[in-house]
Amino acid sequence: MDVLWKAGSVTLSGMFELWAAIPVGFMLQLPPVLIGIFSAVGAIISAGVVIFLGGSLRTWLLKRVEKRSKRQGRMWQIWDKYGVVGLGLASPLLTGAPLGAAIGISLGAPTKKLMLWMSVGIIIWSVLLTAGVAFGLLQFMVPETK
Repeated sequence: MDVLWKAGSVTLSGMFELWAAIPVGFMLQLPPVLIGIFSAVGAIISAGVVIFLGGSLRTWLLKRVEKRSKRQGRMWQIWDKYGVVGLGLASPLLTGAPLGAAIGISLGAPTKKLMLWMSVGIIIWSVLLTAGVAFGLLQFMVPETK
């Protein structure tokens, strides 16, 4: 039961921000593999919700944001140069999965393709960030002496 609430906490944190979920998992002393899995699952869930419920979100965003303003940011540059693949791979790290998905929807990305590349980007960054924290923590751990 203890592992379930820890896994739920990491998943819920991942739904809001991938960067937050990984330290939460280490603070709760989950194994790194589980941290990576549950943080990625949370981020994928939030991206999926935004992507598949994004039709109305896109309409709302387009009313709020002028077309000129979206051509000025980093995400627009990535979108313009690399398309949905670049946006999906970069946005989990740069903006977070939910905002990256919203940006993709507002730019007119096809939902299935956006979901695929967002998921790939989330998994890649989840593995890299979890491994980075895990190996970084190993540097500070003192081996037991007998």
